Amino acid sequence: NKVFSPRVDYERIKAVGPDRAASEWLLRCGAKVRYKGFDKWQQDYNGLPSGPLGKYKIQAIDATESCIMYRGFDHLEGLEHVEEIKLIRCIYIEDPCLERISAITNLQASLSSLEVVSCGNVTDRGLLALHHLSNLQRLFLSDLPGVQEKEKTVKILQTALPKLVVEQDVQ
Repeated sequence: NKVFSPRVDYERIKAVGPDRAASEWLLRCGAKVRYKGFDKWQQDYNGLPSGPLGKYKIQAIDATESCIMYRGFDHLEGLEHVEEIKLIRCIYIEDPCLERISAITNLQASLSSLEVVSCGNVTDRGLLALHHLSNLQRLFLSDLPGVQEKEKTVKILQTALPKLVVEQDVQ
């Protein structure tokens, strides 16, 4: 796991910008990114676009079956345009990851859609932390065995975030 999720290289972030550094980390971990103004998902690390520093801004992250983990979440700190994150079948996503996402000021303002599916280490505590995401309008939840009080947790979130629509795949 250390190979895929190395310590955050803050010098690299300064050198290439937060979006490029985050793209490199996410793609190395098996996730995909979509840039603002583009329809195509970028998933090939070797095919990362080059160009002027700051030209490519991450708008969406699809971490389906990736090995992203808390250790690398500082890469998300400088991202200003992320509207959508999908955390699907991510075995290393746990409550501190959701708490970290919720604590990032830029994500509080930009993130409008979040999916958390089949992440077995997520509990009610992690979901409740999402109340800090003031722009969150859509939350999709499915197959979260660690969530014990789903109805109560959803009600608390919807009270804190009146624009939030919570979708659940009840199986």
